[in-house]
Amino acid sequence: MSGAREHPGLEVVRVFCREDGAGGNALGVFLDGGAIAEEERQPIATELGFAETVFVDDLERAEMRIFTPRAELPLAGHPLVGTAWLIRERGSPPDVLRPPAGEVQVRFDGELTYAAARPEWSPPWDFTRLGSPADVDALPAPPAETGEMAMWAWLDESAGLVRARVFAPDDGIDEDEATGSAAMMLTADLGREIEIRQGRGSVIYARPLDDGRAEISGRVVLER
Repeated sequence: MSGAREHPGLEVVRVFCREDGAGGNALGVFLDGGAIAEEERQPIATELGFAETVFVDDLERAEMRIFTPRAELPLAGHPLVGTAWLIRERGSPPDVLRPPAGEVQVRFDGELTYAAARPEWSPPWDFTRLGSPADVDALPAPPAETGEMAMWAWLDESAGLVRARVFAPDDGIDEDEATGSAAMMLTADLGREIEIRQGRGSVIYARPLDDGRAEISGRVVLER
């Protein structure tokens, strides 16, 4: 991220932080993304090195594009939550975000920002349940050279607490600090509300909705 300060209009937030503001997954956002040429976007995202970088093409309609260091994604979770929060902070709370995958409903309640989308819009995460949180913690990063992998175990099954680590080396992300799209898929698969402790110190809240969508939420902090 050495070139981060060289890009006018770039704002950086951390998404899915703990209550004390620590942790979270860094996200680069260009709210004036429509001013950035199409051919410049992937090189900028690669240079910045965030798990995802967002270009908002139409701020009023909240039309947005999402890039990893290697490719564009139709949907990703922490860009939804972080971009919704940032647009609200700039004075226009959105009800809907429009990434390429489709319309995503957003809402705000206290410290939390919520985003609801269809789990099948997520990248094709390959989930593996391990025997214990210690097994999750012991994994190398990444545990394999290819694939999009989500490894998890129950911290407390009765309370819905999950320990997870997520890896996407094909996208240039050896380990993702907090992955909202994987949380959508997991909560939908489990059919219950969960709280995910991911990475080094991130917290994701997720729940399935009756209409087939899944909703994720978390805290966002402005990095700069």
